[in-house]
Amino acid sequence: EVMSGKAGEAIGRLQSCPGLMDILCYAYCYLGLLTGPFYRFSTHRDWVLTPAPWPGWRRVLRRVGAVPALGALGAAAGALFPLGAVREPNFGARPLAWRLFYMAPVFFAFRMRFYVAWLCAEAACLAAGFGGYPPEARPRPGQGPTVTRAVPGELFDYEAVHNIDPLGTDFCVRFREGMRHWNMTVQWWLAHYIHRRAPRSPPASACTMLVSAYWHGLHPGYYLSFLSVPLWLAAEGAAEKALGGLLAPGGPPLARGLQWFLKMRAYDYLCMGFVLLGARDTLRYWASVYFCLHLLPLLILALGGGFVCTGRHWEDW
Repeated sequence: EVMSGKAGEAIGRLQSCPGLMDILCYAYCYLGLLTGPFYRFSTHRDWVLTPAPWPGWRRVLRRVGAVPALGALGAAAGALFPLGAVREPNFGARPLAWRLFYMAPVFFAFRMRFYVAWLCAEAACLAAGFGGYPPEARPRPGQGPTVTRAVPGELFDYEAVHNIDPLGTDFCVRFREGMRHWNMTVQWWLAHYIHRRAPRSPPASACTMLVSAYWHGLHPGYYLSFLSVPLWLAAEGAAEKALGGLLAPGGPPLARGLQWFLKMRAYDYLCMGFVLLGARDTLRYWASVYFCLHLLPLLILALGGGFVCTGRHWEDW
């Protein structure tokens, strides 16, 4: 059986130091080589030694059921609102309302592309039986099973390779909550290996975002965007502390709706560094909207009493 193993062998745990060939097979496994998701060596080892049963085409196709619509919407947004327009010399002469609006469809097209890529990658893992564990093992994205003793089971879920939650990303209210729904397996890696080992926040958040930027590459836009994230995390924490129940779950819909609106606009704004890549283009766009979504969190912090320590752990973001 997949999870009973030999002589009660534990799952999600290394029994011995892997050899060079094991490491190379893990590092270059086709399932995670191009688009992810991230998975631990132990998850790869469990798949190689005792793969999960074939889940069936219905379950695989259900995972990519929304892909055609998401892809079409993203392509339409990219065609109607091309990124190149932001680089045109006369973009700054357009009305301020248009310049502010333009980042929303740009981010929409950006995240639709990633939704399509990650949903297809998850479906590929399902088709290969990769990352499947019984629910009793309580697997988490990226981490794999959290119950490492041998767990027999006939039903399997693929939470270990669950990398994106489009509805959660788009419709959750809080800035930090939206981050948890995006690239979820890598978020676990960042939380486990960087955030929990860094000094207390906000430095922990800055350290984590610096590593995340380096994970993405060396383009200056990544660093400008990621290193602005701690500012929004601190502002959100200050606002929630100052306003209390107004921003708590079950609070007034108007206040919660405003928080969601600001979350999405902050994501729109920060996304421009990802898509423009260069420092000059990114800063020129932000300057065209007067760095408004850098100034707003600073204002929130000033009114809310300054930086709020929200704890070291990723769950507190």
